[in-house]
Amino acid sequence: MKTWIIGGAVAITLIVGVWAQDAPSTGSQTVARPRKKPATDDSSAAPAPGNDADLPKIPSKLSPKATKDDAGETDASFKAETNIVNVDVQVLDNHGNPIPNIPRDKFRILEDNVPQTLTQYSVGEAPMTVAMVIEFSARYQAYYTSGWAQTLTASYGFVQTLKPEDYVAVIAYDLRSTILSDFTNDRSKTSEAMSRLRIPGFSESNMFDALSDTADRMSKIEGRKAILLIASGIDTFSKLTYDKARKSLQESGVPVYSIEMLQIQRIMAEGQMGASQQLDFLQGDNELKTFAKETGGQAFFPRFQGELPNVFQAISQSLRNQYALGYSPNDQAKDGKFRKLTVQLVNPGTNEPLKILDEKTHKPIKYTILAKAGYTAPRAVE
Repeated sequence: MKTWIIGGAVAITLIVGVWAQDAPSTGSQTVARPRKKPATDDSSAAPAPGNDADLPKIPSKLSPKATKDDAGETDASFKAETNIVNVDVQVLDNHGNPIPNIPRDKFRILEDNVPQTLTQYSVGEAPMTVAMVIEFSARYQAYYTSGWAQTLTASYGFVQTLKPEDYVAVIAYDLRSTILSDFTNDRSKTSEAMSRLRIPGFSESNMFDALSDTADRMSKIEGRKAILLIASGIDTFSKLTYDKARKSLQESGVPVYSIEMLQIQRIMAEGQMGASQQLDFLQGDNELKTFAKETGGQAFFPRFQGELPNVFQAISQSLRNQYALGYSPNDQAKDGKFRKLTVQLVNPGTNEPLKILDEKTHKPIKYTILAKAGYTAPRAVE
């Protein structure tokens, strides 16, 4: 009996050994596995030219995919370093021109009404990274209409103001958003992307989704960056609501500059538009103003094509001549809460608002401070 049991055990052991040799081991490094294709768009690094052949479409799938591979690195480096909040500030006179040469000690930043200590300060002209988000739908940009012509004029006109070292991406939206060219300083790629703006497709427009996803992509880009929105200001098809889009833009920290089209058409059709349509346009105007104000950008409402060069100049000056400020928050809690920011110019001796004098008349001038309205504190990683 014992001999039979021992013989059976030996036989089972041999069978298991043979099966183990034939079957692939999922834990072994000798089993060949397909490697994941490297991401063609990495928003966590500085923008680089090219690689727009396999670009995905936004909005819904791009952002998680673009940040999937580097999320762990970002969290690890964030935990190892002290949290630094960067705030880009513009100081404009009553004509919209940047005011230069404001000393460091004249700036004061309040976080939730608590003064912070500046640890970083720089000023000067710098290259910029811009995402052009262009509404191109059959509703207001139907082929060969005035809205179509204005949109193309504004888009091409802004591209011509860029300097060789500037990076730009072209994103068009109607029913969905499409990246026509990713961030590049190769103007031939940008021109090729712009040439695709010819005949619009759908009549819907997902402005909220397009803005939110673009801002999410740009949130990890360093340096001077902005979104240039060329649109009617009306959203008809986004998954995101206005409030959610607003919160998303606040969290991204990317300033939004908007150029609202169709102003002259609205004036000419004022007696023909119904109350509901007029209300839609007014609501769109307010949304563009809010996006700009809360992100540290500007909103423009040109009535005539001749106003566009001045608009482009104002945007370029604002982006290139910013004060880059930074501080380590007194409150280092990683609670994921939104913290309100206020930037002031003060006389450090008297603690009163700073008076800026006109260089020619030596009279006090009114000035405007543009900066993001706040940021969302990081969450602790468990």
